[in-house]
Amino acid sequence: MTKVEREIWDIEKKQAAAFNERDLKTVLSFFDKNIVCFSSTQHERLTGRTALRRTFEYYLKQAEAVQYRITKPVVQLYGDTAIVSFYWTVTLKSGSRRRRIEGRGTHVLVNQKGTWKIVHEHFSRAHHAPEKM
Repeated sequence: MTKVEREIWDIEKKQAAAFNERDLKTVLSFFDKNIVCFSSTQHERLTGRTALRRTFEYYLKQAEAVQYRITKPVVQLYGDTAIVSFYWTVTLKSGSRRRRIEGRGTHVLVNQKGTWKIVHEHFSRAHHAPEKM
């Protein structure tokens, strides 16, 4: 990875860590105020950080503990725009119960006066492929 690609991946890791700490103020600071996104929790398009906050709160209310993890990043740079695709898992824990949800995600980031902000997010739950023949 290049220096800029590592910088962008670091942003992704920091926002995931903040989510796991239930620190939505920090999580939302990585997103542009006019973010447009598709969530794995609903069909309708979300617009703005307030709507995004609601989808994050949805997950946090599902269990006593929530762990969000992202893996296998691919960072593509196009000038002051970057696209990051990755796989994600959310593990919901309540007492001895545990539920794991898997999916794929894409973030589009734009460098705004030296600061990378996520301007678009698209998350979908995984559909596991049938075994290869």
